[in-house]
Amino acid sequence: MTGYITGNLHDDDAIVQLLDSAQESLRVAQRLNCPVLNLHGTGLDNRGLPVRPVTVTTGEMWLKAAQTLRSLAALGEQAGRVFTLENLNTAVDHPGTPFARAEETLALVSVVDSPFVKMNLDIYHAQIGEGNLCELIRRSAAHIGEIQVADVPGRCEPGSGEINYPAIARVLREINYQGVVALEGWASGDAERALQAFRTAFS
Repeated sequence: MTGYITGNLHDDDAIVQLLDSAQESLRVAQRLNCPVLNLHGTGLDNRGLPVRPVTVTTGEMWLKAAQTLRSLAALGEQAGRVFTLENLNTAVDHPGTPFARAEETLALVSVVDSPFVKMNLDIYHAQIGEGNLCELIRRSAAHIGEIQVADVPGRCEPGSGEINYPAIARVLREINYQGVVALEGWASGDAERALQAFRTAFS
């Protein structure tokens, strides 16, 4: 579930909004018994575009983002919940989003170094933005809190595009990943067949 409603990681007024809405999300997560709450580097509108687009991410923004994530880690620890910071692609779906690349989310989560702030490693976004997925998973292993998948292009089920999902599954077994693998995408055709393709890729 979402870990925030408004705000971002790096603007003073928006940090307050994000932390306030994160507390609201934590209350809902407790009622639903949801252990993991998802975050992005900034608030997104209903088209997936940043409410406050960014062209250059400054050093000051990085420092503020890390401090905001430390504050979220403290909130997560108090509530017994984990926040995950999701990578996004800026080439197709989310132009102008700060801290979008998987390497950037990994850098932030690594410096915070808390079991209550992890990566939500979205394989679809990482393929568009960076590639070299197997090595990315290995480098990120200690910090992954959730994996999201869809194929490229089209954001449909595994096997509908170019990503070698059997190789992805092998690397997840190699690093002994025990967390959630979530299908966040569309069915290229029949929905039941799409779900079966997803299950087959990770069985």
